[in-house]
Amino acid sequence: MGGLQMFLLMLAVYLGVLVGIGLYFNRRQRSVTDFWLAGRRVGAVNTGFSAAASWLTAGAILAVIGFFMLNGMGSVWGFVAPNILALLIIALLAKRLKRLPAITQPELLELRYSSAVRAPVAVIITIVMILFAVADIKGFAFLLQVYYGLSPVWAAVIVALAVSVYVTLGGFSAVVWTDTLQYLLLAVFAVALAFVAADAATMAPGSGDGIGAFQTLMGTAPDGWWNPLSVGVPAALIFSLAIIPGWVTEQDPWQRVWAARNAASARIGMTVGALLIMVVFSACAIIALSLNRIYPEIAALGFPAGMAKAEPALLNFITSGRFSAFVVALTAIGLAAAAMSCADTFATSGASCLSRDIYQRFIKPEATMAEMLMVNRISVLVIILSATAVSFLIDSIIDAIHIATFIASAACFFPLMGGIFWKRATREGAMAGLMTGATVQILLVGADLARTAPMAPPYLETISPLLMGHGILVGMGLSAAAYVGTSLLTPAPEPIRLAPFFGDEAQSLAAANAAATEAPASAPEAFAGELTFKPNGERTLIQASLRNGRPIQWQSLVARLKKAHPAWVNPGGFDAVYRLTDPDLLGCVMITRGRTAHEIWLQAEPRNPMASVRRVEFVRAYRELEALLV
Repeated sequence: MGGLQMFLLMLAVYLGVLVGIGLYFNRRQRSVTDFWLAGRRVGAVNTGFSAAASWLTAGAILAVIGFFMLNGMGSVWGFVAPNILALLIIALLAKRLKRLPAITQPELLELRYSSAVRAPVAVIITIVMILFAVADIKGFAFLLQVYYGLSPVWAAVIVALAVSVYVTLGGFSAVVWTDTLQYLLLAVFAVALAFVAADAATMAPGSGDGIGAFQTLMGTAPDGWWNPLSVGVPAALIFSLAIIPGWVTEQDPWQRVWAARNAASARIGMTVGALLIMVVFSACAIIALSLNRIYPEIAALGFPAGMAKAEPALLNFITSGRFSAFVVALTAIGLAAAAMSCADTFATSGASCLSRDIYQRFIKPEATMAEMLMVNRISVLVIILSATAVSFLIDSIIDAIHIATFIASAACFFPLMGGIFWKRATREGAMAGLMTGATVQILLVGADLARTAPMAPPYLETISPLLMGHGILVGMGLSAAAYVGTSLLTPAPEPIRLAPFFGDEAQSLAAANAAATEAPASAPEAFAGELTFKPNGERTLIQASLRNGRPIQWQSLVARLKKAHPAWVNPGGFDAVYRLTDPDLLGCVMITRGRTAHEIWLQAEPRNPMASVRRVEFVRAYRELEALLV
């Protein structure tokens, strides 16, 4: 059997396992939370593996090895250190993030500000996810081209078909569990290659003395190679300020926090994810040091001229005749796992914006879950195909990641973090910060790319070190000024906008609604059989469904429900309506469209001591809906 046929057979088996995971979780979905957030049941271990896998792209691994080859440990500030630090910061924010009642960041910003913010943020996140996916497509395309001489188009075909099938079958649960499998494959691949490369670099192939090879290798590293501050403290600080805000406010790790069983699981999971990332990048450092000894001519080229040869150096080493076709195919599967573990994350995040935050919110609010799944599948394909097209326009893998990060940092960091921590932030301020940051940063990136000669230092960086990272500090500074200044010059937000984020505001609003609520029309016991209770860490997921003989006119129903019962509110649009009778919005009864036009899904996620009390609220919610559907 030839090498390509062997790889395709292994890939088919691997994809069959991924699709099987998707089919398994497809049968366990009974609500939008089940599909988009894995039912908020993900434990700490799976959260950690998923968080790590989603940030270890195939392209980024090749790029990081290239950076290590040319710049040593000083290059960690361009990708590795921000990766680890961002997850640790998210771990510190986990408790605050976990209680936010949203499935996507655009939905969250609509809750906090207004519907005017939701669409622009959804578009920006989609663009960022496409650029992140470029790194996966380019990395996988490198692999297929170097290994088997295949066109880059095949990378998009394989990733798009695989990801669109298992993600849209099993939702976020499939993403999390396949991420766990994919991380394990990638970690074994990276660590094993570190031993093999060190063995080859020290001229002791087959000796089996891996530790001895490492000691020899480390002792012969060039002067300053191990110094993480070899780039200088100012450069390290600028890169950290440029990259970390964008990754801290990236949508996909927030979704993992929201999907975690509780705040402790989210916090531990993000910390574990940071440690797991360190394992793979440590192996990458050993591989890079080994490749420098094997290919000294690449290191001699320096940075950035040597990146074109440094990025595919690992692939060239693997295909240099040292390994059998079976081993080469195994390494190809390892990198394919890295590509898909990140592509499914980016495609899921971007597709959720296109399907939930744009299609359902603004184009067809009446869309059922069945329709949403179809739109989501199409959106995944759109994102992967768009990433493929963009991959032909961007030469550097790491530059694609940086460009996406800088746009996210400048556009979204202040509206997101300010909305969570600053009561005085207004919708006008959010729009000003969002549009100013996005516009300025996109213009700076465009100007920098246009004025930079091939393989030369970035144009803006030659003007001033403060303009490193395509001038991100300028973009973020102007975004902050616009956000804060406009917020202070415009009227303070109304209480309904603050209630989901600040406990004191929610307390007063919920108290007023609860006082005006009527008693249930029947005893809770009469309704008990229609509810399902799923203990889930510190909360209990309560679910029910209401079926109607005729198709439900959703927007009309919501309008009549709010008019008849003021406790019902929908600050985030028609796709999710809350019965706001408790300061904990997650604990309030929420209704959404069901799988068909005849069905309504009801759910609440109260803290465990309040689970029995919520039974009464479900009775009220159910009877209020029934009365309007008669």
